[in-house]
Amino acid sequence: MSGAVNELELPEIITLNEYGGDFTSYLEAVYAIFKRDFIDSSPRYEGKRLALKKHPYIEGKEYTFYHFTHDGDIETDRLPNLRRLERMPFPRPLIDNSTHPYLKVWRNKRGNKERILIYHEAEAYLVVLEDRGDYILPWTAYLVEYSNRQKKLIDEYEAYIKAKTAQGN
Repeated sequence: MSGAVNELELPEIITLNEYGGDFTSYLEAVYAIFKRDFIDSSPRYEGKRLALKKHPYIEGKEYTFYHFTHDGDIETDRLPNLRRLERMPFPRPLIDNSTHPYLKVWRNKRGNKERILIYHEAEAYLVVLEDRGDYILPWTAYLVEYSNRQKKLIDEYEAYIKAKTAQGN
């Protein structure tokens, strides 16, 4: 998982094969990573604490975990996504290293929500946080599988940087 000298190296992915195809054991192992990174420790982003959206619990797991590892447009019908599950080791290091020069980090608005996006271009992996004022809510994280979506993210980042530079920030 290395490349350019200044690229931020991420942990290895965790695969279903490592658990002999036993999805239940695999899900528990992935959840253990989530628990270590977001429940058992006190992550922060730019000095603000990260809180979790815990409710509704789904199969005994916090809603944030569900959003990190499942996908689908209808909340009640989200399905496990192996690419998301495999990359559960990625979000915390990206958040912790958000000032690394390799990462693309910017803010955007989605409706009335202010989102923080952290993008690792080589891995095509995106972490989305939501700024709630007093705290930051990890919203979702996923592999950006389509090149047109990757380009759209880069374009949005570049527009953000251009606007920020024009404002003198």
